[in-house]
Amino acid sequence: MKQKEVSCCFSPALLPLFDFSKHVVVIIDIFRATSTIAAALGNGADKIIPVDNVDECIEIGSKIQNSITAGERNGQIVEGLQMGNSPSAFPSELIEGKTLVLTTTNGTRLLHKVKEAPEVLSGAFLNLTATANYIKAQQKDVLLACASWKDRFNLEDTLFAGALFQALGDEVFTNCDSTIAASALYDTARLDLFGFLQKGSHFHRLEKFGLEDDLRYCCQIDQHNNGIKYDGQALLSL
Repeated sequence: MKQKEVSCCFSPALLPLFDFSKHVVVIIDIFRATSTIAAALGNGADKIIPVDNVDECIEIGSKIQNSITAGERNGQIVEGLQMGNSPSAFPSELIEGKTLVLTTTNGTRLLHKVKEAPEVLSGAFLNLTATANYIKAQQKDVLLACASWKDRFNLEDTLFAGALFQALGDEVFTNCDSTIAASALYDTARLDLFGFLQKGSHFHRLEKFGLEDDLRYCCQIDQHNNGIKYDGQALLSL
């Protein structure tokens, strides 16, 4: 089997530098969009519809029976939405069988920027192994796309990119300095992800809103065993 090449984009602002027309693209927004997506679908959500803006989120939610609108801007719940962007806020008794309409500051916006790729996945520490296993079964090169924070490099997304690259093992290779750096950073942090990420600016930003338990939850590996794919309209469990 031919080895697949892995590249890593640290920020949506850098996406124009990458040709991902034949790639599997993995969207990464650990704090918190892709973690919330993994948790909601892992706990039985029927699907998740990602949208760019709050007004659209409210409008779509009003037209879908058995739906929940959720999201945030700058880390905080937005007026008019039913829920925020907390992965621990969607237990099975709340979300099972429902459609989640979700809008976030970084992650859902990035998703729309890469939707022309042949395959788009949503990855988080919560579904790391399932994401890696799906990629291993494909015959496409891979782009790890970090949502970052308002186009600025962040630690948590980069750490997951490094973790996923390593989880792919001998199936892949890289000639991308960003991927090499992400892998090296993960080696530094892997024994205590939560402790390492407490150094990060986004951790401090969200901690001020009382979201430390959320952030700890996002650092759990394989809490949910579901690969997640975007079909052009909705995110679905594989």
